[in-house]
Amino acid sequence: MTIIVTGGAGFIGSNFVFYMLEKYPDYRIVCLDKLTYAGNLSTLAPVMENPNFRFVKEDICDREAVDRLFEEEHPDMVVNFAAETHVDRSIEDPDVFLQSNIMGTAVLMDACRKYGIKRYHQVSTDEVYGDLPLDRPDLFFTEETPIHASSPYSSAKAGADLLVLAYHRTFGLPVTISRCSNNYGPYQFPEKLIPLMIANALADKPLPVYGDGLNVRDWLYVEDHCKAIDLIIHKGREGEVYNVGGHNEKQNIEIVKIICKELGKPESLIAYVGDRKGHDRRYAIDPAKIHEELGWLPETKFEDGIKKTIQWSLENREWWETIVSGEYQNYYEKMYGNR
Repeated sequence: MTIIVTGGAGFIGSNFVFYMLEKYPDYRIVCLDKLTYAGNLSTLAPVMENPNFRFVKEDICDREAVDRLFEEEHPDMVVNFAAETHVDRSIEDPDVFLQSNIMGTAVLMDACRKYGIKRYHQVSTDEVYGDLPLDRPDLFFTEETPIHASSPYSSAKAGADLLVLAYHRTFGLPVTISRCSNNYGPYQFPEKLIPLMIANALADKPLPVYGDGLNVRDWLYVEDHCKAIDLIIHKGREGEVYNVGGHNEKQNIEIVKIICKELGKPESLIAYVGDRKGHDRRYAIDPAKIHEELGWLPETKFEDGIKKTIQWSLENREWWETIVSGEYQNYYEKMYGNR
């Protein structure tokens, strides 16, 4: 089995690469990544010498490069993590999100059609559903919830999802989609809430919290997400969407206070800042479908996952400090500059 993993130098993608190489030592995993600001080749250092792993630096929007890779590898599956994902950046510059998240998806699926594939899997987000009111804790996103995206980021992801389902219906492409809640864990880019708060707290810097901090998110430990995708690509029904949620709803301010407590830092570091435009209030996923069909349930309680994440951050300070300084972007040149 050969699987192309796009965006595999990013947070969730790299964790998926590690998980698959360990679980399926006879699989060939090919990582295709453009190495934009969120892609970090040094993350993949532990597997770069693995004979069943290959890294390719290309853009999923480059049709010629993608076709060339498919011609070389003849993949059985494609798992597409490649996407621009940061909401604030999408508000500043929507165009790059439309290019990567929609056009890049189209290029990949066209290659899948051209070369034949057993499964194309689109990694999506619960943000395509919009948000839920804080005063209705009984409401959850299901796969039948209408798409109601709030930001250019989530709109681009929703557009890609619709395109994936259209390729299934129109061309018979064997596809699946997963929509996950907020992930956390090792190797997360330190502009996201949890790694940012950990890094700032360790440096005794202010901990910026949007608005009133009462926005609620459903948190999913990244390894649990990887296990869900593994089940979907091997056993999920073609043409189906699967919601992957953690059953770990927390207010943003709760998260920040937990991190302060775990690190022994004062809550006086918390600094409320102006709210994000169009900021969604609550996300919550009902993962009943993936549980009933595939037997998946999240295994990591938030209380355990956040401790593991903080411990990893303490033991791997060089990894995220290199990113904060911007030096990580030179790693590719160090690795490949003379090759």
